[in-house]
Amino acid sequence: MNEKCKKLWILFKSMFVLSSCTFGGGFVIVSLMKKKYVEELKWLDEDEMLDVTALTQSAPGPLPVNASVIIGYRMAGVVGSLVAILGTILPPMIIISIISLFYDQFRTNKYVSLALQVMRAGVAAVIFDVVINLAKNVCKTKRILYIVMMTASFVCTYLLGVSAMLIIFICLGIGIAELIVSAINRRRTSEVKEAE
Repeated sequence: MNEKCKKLWILFKSMFVLSSCTFGGGFVIVSLMKKKYVEELKWLDEDEMLDVTALTQSAPGPLPVNASVIIGYRMAGVVGSLVAILGTILPPMIIISIISLFYDQFRTNKYVSLALQVMRAGVAAVIFDVVINLAKNVCKTKRILYIVMMTASFVCTYLLGVSAMLIIFICLGIGIAELIVSAINRRRTSEVKEAE
């Protein structure tokens, strides 16, 4: 098996396993992907994973699928994206198909209901871990703007009930404005150096 096929197989297998073990939505898979692709496989670094997380949350669609598109493309181009998407969507499709066959039995079974309640506690812990790790990464940048944006976003969402979509668009606008300002500053700096 050549190197590219081996990488594609690892990508498919890891996405399949992560997607199979992810209960509680997209935020849970972010933490698992970080452990797999940053810490274990070392395919991405911390900053790249932070960027992947920001992009997947900002783009429309399910977070795990968005993340698999980006990570797959980063590792093996378009084919990598397709392989990663397949690995991500197969487990939920299989599990939901099986559950749909036995829906009435699942719905009325007290043991299944209890298991789902217990899983919620685990999911809450994993989401809390993701929030703490993302906050640490933002603080590591030591950029006051980012830290203020993170804090203001939390306050607006949690305390003031502002729509997350509005916050995303405002943060996008601030990011674009920062890019424009930094490009203008770089141009001025280069013009000053050329004049000297």
